[in-house]
Amino acid sequence: MRVLFYDIDTLRADHLGCYGYCRDTSPNIDRIAAEGVRFEHCYVSDAPCLPSRASLYTGRFGIHSGVVNHGGLAADLRLQGRERAFRHGPARNSWIAALRQAGLRPVSFSPFAERHSAWWFYHGWLEMHNPGSGGMEIAPQVVPGALRWLDAHAKEDNWFLHVNVWDPHTPYRTPLDFGDPFQGQPFDEWLTEDQIRKHFEGYGPHSAQDLGDMGPYDTARWPRIPAQITCLDDYARWINGYDTGIRYADHHFGLLLAELER
Repeated sequence: MRVLFYDIDTLRADHLGCYGYCRDTSPNIDRIAAEGVRFEHCYVSDAPCLPSRASLYTGRFGIHSGVVNHGGLAADLRLQGRERAFRHGPARNSWIAALRQAGLRPVSFSPFAERHSAWWFYHGWLEMHNPGSGGMEIAPQVVPGALRWLDAHAKEDNWFLHVNVWDPHTPYRTPLDFGDPFQGQPFDEWLTEDQIRKHFEGYGPHSAQDLGDMGPYDTARWPRIPAQITCLDDYARWINGYDTGIRYADHHFGLLLAELER
């Protein structure tokens, strides 16, 4: 068995063609979806990123793993306790350790552990490649290493290759030379200038006023993102940046698929 797990952070299902999105953000993902299984009723047990991955990794709800937040006393796995031996027991094993027990070689290209100081994430992998930018990587900083790994190991059997990209995550940082593939294309029809005004008047973290979580974005540093969302033109820039990040991640997924086919 050979498994390629392409892990795109901050990716909404409703922004993929295979789930009915009106824009062509995901031709390579859509092709795989057409050939395989697509989940229609899959719900995350914990959110946001750190609690969600902790649940995926441990197979436990956050209320049991202890990870329900991005910081403070609720951002680390609970200690195992007195029964912890020289190595922790099976109850603390991860799904990656389970893959090893099943005879697969698990390999990861991901900055996740460093981004959240979630060092438990390293448990189980036989190879762990950290691109080193703490989740601020773009796909060309992650995928080439995975391509080299495939070149060396694709013909072997029983591997599990995890490739983790972050391109749809704010701040949108797809290189400008990739272009703006969604310029002028339609988006959510329900959104009007009145809706934008209502959102802007309601203040809070990641609101239309506070896109950067501590105020407006620096558009000189992040040209694909508006400072704030004050009108439909700002929203178009915002959603174009997000969808372009998805398309960029999908493009690099296509490179991995081409290497597998080769």
